[in-house]
Amino acid sequence: MRSIIAISTSLLLLQLAACRQPERKLTSLVDPFLGTGGHGHVYPGATVPFGMVQLSPDNGDEGWDWCAGYHYSSNTIAGFSHMHLSGTGIGDWCDISILPLTDTGSVQEEKIKLPFSHANESAAPGYYQVTLDNGVRTELTATDRTGYHRYHFPNGTGWLRFDMGFRINWDAPTAGMLELVNDSTLIGYRYSTGWAKGQKVYFAARFSSPVQALQFIHDSVRTNNQAQGKMVKALLQFNNTPALQVQVSLSTVSTAKALQELATQQGRSFDWVRTEADTRWEAELRKIQVQHTEAHRDTLFYTALYRTCLAPVISSDADGTYQTHDNKVNRFTAGKNKYTIFSQWDVFRALNPLFTLTQPERLPDMLNSMLQFYDDNGLLPVWDISSWEANTMTGYHSIPILADAMLKGIKGFDYSKAYEAMKKSAFQNQRGTPEYIRYGYLPQDKHGWSVTITLEYAYDDWCIAQVAKLLGNEADYKLFMQRAASYKNLFDPSTGFFRSKNSNGQFVEPFDPLHSEHGFDGQYIEGTAWQHSFFVPHDLDGFAALHGGSAQLVAKLDALFNAPSELRGENVSADVTGLIGQYAHGNEPSHHIIYMYTLLGQPEKAAHWLRVVADSMYKTGPDGLIGNDDCGQMSAWYIWTSLGFYPMNPAAGDYVFGYPLIESARLQLPNGKELQIQVKKKTKQPTRITGVQLNGKEVPVRSIHHRQLLEGGTLVLELG
Repeated sequence: MRSIIAISTSLLLLQLAACRQPERKLTSLVDPFLGTGGHGHVYPGATVPFGMVQLSPDNGDEGWDWCAGYHYSSNTIAGFSHMHLSGTGIGDWCDISILPLTDTGSVQEEKIKLPFSHANESAAPGYYQVTLDNGVRTELTATDRTGYHRYHFPNGTGWLRFDMGFRINWDAPTAGMLELVNDSTLIGYRYSTGWAKGQKVYFAARFSSPVQALQFIHDSVRTNNQAQGKMVKALLQFNNTPALQVQVSLSTVSTAKALQELATQQGRSFDWVRTEADTRWEAELRKIQVQHTEAHRDTLFYTALYRTCLAPVISSDADGTYQTHDNKVNRFTAGKNKYTIFSQWDVFRALNPLFTLTQPERLPDMLNSMLQFYDDNGLLPVWDISSWEANTMTGYHSIPILADAMLKGIKGFDYSKAYEAMKKSAFQNQRGTPEYIRYGYLPQDKHGWSVTITLEYAYDDWCIAQVAKLLGNEADYKLFMQRAASYKNLFDPSTGFFRSKNSNGQFVEPFDPLHSEHGFDGQYIEGTAWQHSFFVPHDLDGFAALHGGSAQLVAKLDALFNAPSELRGENVSADVTGLIGQYAHGNEPSHHIIYMYTLLGQPEKAAHWLRVVADSMYKTGPDGLIGNDDCGQMSAWYIWTSLGFYPMNPAAGDYVFGYPLIESARLQLPNGKELQIQVKKKTKQPTRITGVQLNGKEVPVRSIHHRQLLEGGTLVLELG
């Protein structure tokens, strides 16, 4: 009897212990190396959510796949710099580079590339470490505006080379300065031009051990402990410092401001900052807690969620001051932080709608940063990098981002000013806009990328119309709804594609739907007629009518996935990756297409292709991304799709159902409520969502609105 009681007691204790097990640590599920190979163009280094500092290794190699400074195929490191772009297609930044050395034999070289092995490298959110083949172990972590380094020199003596001339790809230094203020403080700046013109970055660095010797390299002007020059470098020697700690604070305004930021870091240790960074990332990831039956999907989901928090990034100092590309020092007063890196052509589709759920505190600052850009430059940003308008890609897609926020009732920014800025973009005297207004489409003989621009302007104009209606401006509503129908003017019923016309109203010949032209003279940007001929997210009924009805549009979608996976032309776009037929998931124009099946009454086809894409285009490991992550858009698609729905029209507030990859989820909502998503399988091998209930009430298997999600409670997705 006693043994039975003892066994029962033991079982009870085991059950209680299991119940008390701590929740899993979500940061441990993130792999910063995922996507650093292939064409992912992401960096593995240390940063905090949306931080100004992205402290990461640079291989010293160049080319398209080194847009983030690092590619997993390389086996050298040429420095650890403080600013990096995540998942873009153009290389820039890599400012304020530091390289640890154990000898001075090669210090005069413009670029020193030290070998390393990936076996001696690891990373986690907010932390990166590597042991170079020279024996120096490097550890990196960060706060919002300060990078923290810890260097372990094998013999206690070592050197750091600060390089203001370090550059990759399109970037080139225009001026640099380095000054040793005292035996433990170095200040400096780097000015550069490239994708971002007139870029200026200032820094102040503090060392845990005194500098024993100073040598300037490649300078053109020198006075005492200061040197200037486009390629200027400083070699600093440290003795008896087996673990040298370095704090490097950044500013966009001046070295004095960088010193002020550095002063706020006084008393903080490397380990404390690393722990704080991890805590911040854990809090960020806990906004969406999911369960999967397959362990690898945890890594895919949380790495994707991590990547949605890497852009935009803070660009103002702690007091709100920032410097523009044309040397104006302004103060951002509309919020806590001003941001840069607005890759609007990419992120308006899924990332910014995700922010309306996951970033309620930061989103108003981001929107006000766009309006500040409007104040500083006269138009809303198309592609804002370091306050410079890169004007990269098509459309005026700050508009759907602002419209989405306004239509969802998000507060904290001026609706009237936002509407004024929208209309300014819609009537700008550049980027083919006057011709688009005059002809009702953009003629190819007036401007390249005419099909893409016409379709995207039509969508953006629909967004303006909805805001006009919200604000009670009926005349503008009618005007922009008329412009929103401009997509119809380029439809060719004989081929079923949107095609370029010249100003005489005739289609451009010859026509090949598999033709890709990467240059400015192409008819479709970064894609073919197949990929761009489905961009009518605002008027699916009207779009279907062009094809002869919903059944015919479904047939066209079927043909998309069965078309030859071939690109023709002399200058094919490298961005068109992840082909299934002519569906190209590695680039943004395809991201909404599968969800059209659901709205056209074919949810089983949506479910099928979503599973195919999720399984084949998102994998673990360095080659895990099929294309550029594009500041988090590729990752945002995976987050939405995993949850079972997607913002097919990014400004409508509706999320179209697809097929969930999760078993369950808990979402922290902006209003403080919680939404639980439960997935119930009615059969062993379900093929689609067959039923949806929100808090016990049936929801059509079509879409769910943002305001419905904000009710919180339980959303049940039945699979059958």
